[in-house]
Amino acid sequence: MPLFKFPNEVTVELIKGDITEVEADAIVNAANSYLEHGGGVAGAIVRRGGWVIQEESREWVRKHGPVPVGGVAVTSAGKLKAKYVIHTVGPRCGIEPIEKLDDAVTNSLKKAEELGLTSIAFPAISTGIFGCPYEDAARIMARVIKREAPGLRNIRRIIICLYGDEAFNVFSKVLSDELKEYKSS
Repeated sequence: MPLFKFPNEVTVELIKGDITEVEADAIVNAANSYLEHGGGVAGAIVRRGGWVIQEESREWVRKHGPVPVGGVAVTSAGKLKAKYVIHTVGPRCGIEPIEKLDDAVTNSLKKAEELGLTSIAFPAISTGIFGCPYEDAARIMARVIKREAPGLRNIRRIIICLYGDEAFNVFSKVLSDELKEYKSS
């Protein structure tokens, strides 16, 4: 059920659960620059979707080089319900500026638009081993969505899928504050 709805019918949903089980055209992977998917969301995506995702990721890096912070790469989604995995590299807090998260979310949305997708699911990028606080990440993600959603042509559903209670509660509060004028009734 959508929490927020923009005038152009783009909806934003916040769900608690496992992003590898979300039904969306693309799920976003919080990746490292070399697209080696060992732990966290990345590891879960490969375990559930199959080794083909890791193989395609390595091939992408061989062809294009490491993904820069804020950049994206796309692979198939293997056995997942999604069609694609959009791998984005968020900032490592304390090493890169957290503002680079803006680029990661923006570029993920732009890539989904370019692919003609209608739905995309995000995890809490950079909040795991990259150490960014939930509140800061939620605020940046909300502001990007608020800025980008009105111009989206293909995407109709933006899903933010959070694994734990703490992340869910923080994101819920921040999104409610940041997107209050788009609150669904």
